[in-house]
Amino acid sequence: MGNSFTYPSVEKVEEYNLLALALIKVKKADSHKVLSSHKIQIAIKESAAAEGDVYAKAAVLIRALARAHAFASGNRRTAFITAKSFVLSNKGQFRIADDPHYAKVMRGIREDYYTLDEIREWIQHGKIREFKRI
Repeated sequence: MGNSFTYPSVEKVEEYNLLALALIKVKKADSHKVLSSHKIQIAIKESAAAEGDVYAKAAVLIRALARAHAFASGNRRTAFITAKSFVLSNKGQFRIADDPHYAKVMRGIREDYYTLDEIREWIQHGKIREFKRI
């Protein structure tokens, strides 16, 4: 189950949520509240069970966390930070620029607009088609 990779702990993902909310304030009502540690654990396990390289596993992780709604606020921001940390801690290159424009891409990931292959390519190469609601 992905033994050669280092995965974040549930507690680390919860820390990333606190960090995401402190660094990237979107709404006054943003609050660090964990709704489900179990959903975080499931997302980590999905990533560990996924086939492929660090980018494929990061794609599963970012999508699973963005869709899990494990926090009251900052789910997509937390998923982004967690995936970035995962890639870098496993000696990969995270090619996505820190650009607020990519918040729309994260919305697309949550809404299942992108395939895992597209998400993988985005993480590895920093390019992805624009998110447009259908």
